[in-house]
This record gives sequence, structure tokens and C-alpha cells, in this order.
Amino acid sequence: MISLHVVLPCLNEEEDIESATTILSEFLSAQMDACDWFITVADNGSTDATPAIGRRLAAASDRVRYLRLDQRGRGGALKRAWTESDADVSAFMDVDLSTDLRALPALVSAVTGRGHDVAVASRLRPGAQVLGRSFHREWLSRTFSLLVRGMFFARFVDPQCGFKVVSRRVVQDVLPLVRNKDWFFDTEMLILCEKNGYSICELPVRWVDDPDSRVEIFSTGWDLMKGLLRLRFGGLRRSCGALRALAGRGGPDNAGPTGQA
Repeated sequence: MISLHVVLPCLNEEEDIESATTILSEFLSAQMDACDWFITVADNGSTDATPAIGRRLAAASDRVRYLRLDQRGRGGALKRAWTESDADVSAFMDVDLSTDLRALPALVSAVTGRGHDVAVASRLRPGAQVLGRSFHREWLSRTFSLLVRGMFFARFVDPQCGFKVVSRRVVQDVLPLVRNKDWFFDTEMLILCEKNGYSICELPVRWVDDPDSRVEIFSTGWDLMKGLLRLRFGGLRRSCGALRALAGRGGPDNAGPTGQA
């Protein structure tokens, strides 16, 4: 039986974390019963009632765990939660559950059944449905996608969608080299994966905007730009060198291109 670890990174989400965990648990019980699944509520520095709720959820179910980090940063929470797990497949999704959960089985299957190392939910692939998103957020998302593809010749188109599934190999090999601990974390991971032969697929999804999103556009945008510049001017070369050394010891084998499965 495949073990599946799903992480819900959260920061001051006292209003949504319980309902999100309950909805996700019910979905996994109904639709992913072939997997040995569990959920981690990865709290990165909450100062509201999120810690108390997370501990209560973990006490009430043996399939829910609570992880507390004092330092803020979504990427740091994901890295800690994923690397402390020995699951075959790891995933994460945003607490607002903007991406339709029905995409999860297909993404997990892309990793477990099709041999991809990473499966990414995409709002920008043909066939995706994006509802309620403001013009400026859509423009920023597409502009960032163009920057990533222009600067790194990347083939994936939606690096920032908060809904991804990765293999155990990515957790073991690539995550230790990902330096960003905030919003650029998953983009950095995808760039490192693609440049070193790990197979990535993107699947179009149905995505509904959360009008109460806590994402600060300007601070997040600055974090993303700093990450791109760091990788472009030296960081990528050093990380790729480390992964090539790993490949010589039985690491990635240039599995295949990014594409729509």
C-alpha cells in the first residue's frame, strides 16, 4: 500500500484550519482509501488559536499530526514536514482549498503510476478553470510564469499553484538543496528538479479564488524576485553541481521532459 502524506501549511488560520482538515480527511477516506494516508497541520509561527486547534485535531485522530515551527515561512514548514516523513508520496495544498480536491488522485497517480517525480496542479494549462480571480492577481501570476520560463527556459507554466505532489526521491535528493523558506520554495524546487532530469507533469485543475487570501502581493512578489535572481546568478549552478554529484551515486537518470500528462 502506498503511503501518502498531505501537508497543510498554515499561519494564523484559526478560522479555516479545522474545516480544511475535516474536508480533506473526509475526501481522503472516501477517495484515497487505497493509500495509507495521513495529514500534517504545519503551523509556521501562528499567534492566534491555530496551535490549540491543531493540537486538538491531532489528539482526535491518529491520521492527523500537528507540527509547530516558531519561524514563519511556508517553505520552511513544508521542508520540515516532508523531510521528517518517510511516506512514499508527499503532497501539500493551501488551507483555503482553492484547488478542487478531485485533482488529487490524478496527481498522486502521475507520481505512483506514471513514474513522474513531481505532479503540479496548473491554473494556466489548457483545460483549467479559474473562477473569481482578480485581474491583477492573474496578471502577476502570468508575468511570473513568463519570467521563470524566460530566465530558466522552464517548461512548466504555473510554479506557484499551491497544490503539488512529489516522490520520495525528490524529498530525499532535492529538498536539502532548496534554500528558500517562504513563497519561492516550490518554484525553486521545480527549477532544480527540471534542470536535473526529474520528471515533472502539470495537470489542469479547477481553481476558485479565496477572497480572504492572506497572501501579501508586494512582499510575496519581492520574495519571488529575490529567489529568481539568486538562482539565476550562481545559486542554480551550485545546486545542480551538488545534484550531479548525487547522480554519480545513483541519483536521477534524466527521466523525461516536463509536460501535460
